[in-house]
Amino acid sequence: MPRIIADLEIHSRFSRAVSKDMNLANLERWGLLKGIDLIGTGDFTHPTWFSELKTELEEDNSGLLKRKGSASNIRFLLSAEISCIFGRNGTRRLHTLIYAPDLTTVEKVNARLATIGKLKSDGRPIIGIDIKELLKVILDVSPHCVMVPAHVWTPWFGMYGSNSGFDSLEECFEELADQIPAVETGLSSDPPMNWRLSELDTKTIVSYSDAHSPRNIGREATIFEFEKPTYANYVRALHIPNPKPSDKNRIVMTTEFFPEEGMYHWDGHRAHNLRLSPAETRKAKGICPKCGGKLTVGVAHRVDKLADRPEGYAPKGRPPFIRLIQLSKIIGEALDLGHLTKTVEAEYHGIISNFGSEFNILLNVPLEELAKSVSPIIVEGIRRVREGKLHIEPGYDGTYGIVKIFTDAERKKMGQSTLF
Repeated sequence: MPRIIADLEIHSRFSRAVSKDMNLANLERWGLLKGIDLIGTGDFTHPTWFSELKTELEEDNSGLLKRKGSASNIRFLLSAEISCIFGRNGTRRLHTLIYAPDLTTVEKVNARLATIGKLKSDGRPIIGIDIKELLKVILDVSPHCVMVPAHVWTPWFGMYGSNSGFDSLEECFEELADQIPAVETGLSSDPPMNWRLSELDTKTIVSYSDAHSPRNIGREATIFEFEKPTYANYVRALHIPNPKPSDKNRIVMTTEFFPEEGMYHWDGHRAHNLRLSPAETRKAKGICPKCGGKLTVGVAHRVDKLADRPEGYAPKGRPPFIRLIQLSKIIGEALDLGHLTKTVEAEYHGIISNFGSEFNILLNVPLEELAKSVSPIIVEGIRRVREGKLHIEPGYDGTYGIVKIFTDAERKKMGQSTLF
């Protein structure tokens, strides 16, 4: 059965703060470079983007779509992200992902949502509707639609978020909680953090990139195994939280950010460059010692508060995971250059041309094989990432964590010697 690397949370160029390069051609191009097989369309609620989807993609009987005239094997799955802002025991602000089986269904979903909110205002529209009522809407349009709460732990828009979230799935979705098959981790959490909540034992855990530029697709991904790549089999896999090798449609593993790198992993106050651990925040009683304002409580702290299991709990039967750093960032760190510089870009494409795709390099190619044509310090960087031997200053209050693979002294020494 084929393994499918999927990234099913991305945005089009019609969302705020998103690169103008986020179009279907670039998504396919970077999908090939990364080694991604299945990409979410993102933003199907936006009228102009949806028009492009209908014009540039073609359907078959699988429920997946491909670019017209393209010979690549990359397929697209119809997806969107909605920002629900509503009142229920206070103001709630939640982001959620929705998936649909075909273009006709999307047209019906969009028609219903257009009566509630302004879909053309943003690729991720703000809809003034309770998230539970949104779930009712999409399931009423088609029972084949699926909702997956997005980046569930982020403080401002996560279902479990410290500032506007809920304390449980049941509190959020009430009698419809069993209609939610999965949660999406977000960059600041990973599967072990989510395993600490027993209420998620019946839910699959998926990870996607939330990419705002083409080069960031796949920074988190979920690897599926399908009897045949179809929308229906994707939905079937979402309903198997503890898959067996005999299951014909299942999640095989997820690839994760190092959660410390996520921009909301720890607590803090960005205005004062203040980063605090959960213990330090509790000692400070949640108040910024520099200004007296309220600290933003991050993901690690929120998990500690809601968890009913200890840190390190590992259930049986859950799909494994691996934490990765994007290849361009490994190269940039090794060469002590920005990951967007021309030198790093040239090195990146050279390595890809030799080994097929970024995921193949990060996950599969033996280090000895890489060492035959790749700079020793870059190979060492890949080894350290695979082994998790990094130093990371945790992200906080909207600021990404700082990742260090090498010290300056190590980089200088390894740049002058051969490691293999």
